[in-house]
Amino acid sequence: MEKVVIKATKRDVVGKQVKALRREGKLPAVIYGRHNEPINVSLDAHSASLALVKVTSSSLVTLDVDGTEYPVLVREKQRDYIKNRLLHVDFLAVSLNEKLRATVSLHFFGVSAAVKDFSAVMVHNLEQFHVECLPADLPERIEVDIAQLGRVGDAIRVRDVAVSDKLRVLENPDTVVAVASAPKVEEVAAVPGAEGAVAAPTAAEPELSVERGKKEEESDEKKK
Repeated sequence: MEKVVIKATKRDVVGKQVKALRREGKLPAVIYGRHNEPINVSLDAHSASLALVKVTSSSLVTLDVDGTEYPVLVREKQRDYIKNRLLHVDFLAVSLNEKLRATVSLHFFGVSAAVKDFSAVMVHNLEQFHVECLPADLPERIEVDIAQLGRVGDAIRVRDVAVSDKLRVLENPDTVVAVASAPKVEEVAAVPGAEGAVAAPTAAEPELSVERGKKEEESDEKKK
């Protein structure tokens, strides 16, 4: 992904007064990190929203705050879902020379023969990996090829997923990422003595019995 640079300016407006900023087309945000005090900033709401829709939580973004650049990760986006607009963004400032820990989403691709030819159901056990690396080596997502699932019962474990040697995956290597599970088959029992007939589900019998009992009670009550 190409470098994402978002322009920002420092702001003194905080609290309830940020509503006025939003009316002016500004998006309030904050930058925080281990090596610096929190910095309140504002972004152009339209351009920032267009830029941020393309990034993930593991995408490295550059914030240009009045000419000073901060490499950051998007940590939280507060959104008004009714009006479909961003309300506030939290950015985590990072050092490009220090390793960090983050979560990276998994992207499953390819064709599984177990699913295609044997009607297996692919079950995802993990949707993301916890990783450690330098910020510049942080991938937007980790690709998982499901072609490894050739037969029913085959599984992809953490150790089977190819990642960059610059990335240390913190998950247990034996943890199952995805498995080709056998399709569920509903079993029905034939009614004794009636060839080709199918018995009603046994779980429903008590309910029918209770219902008949109620109707009989109602009938007896009317007779009285």
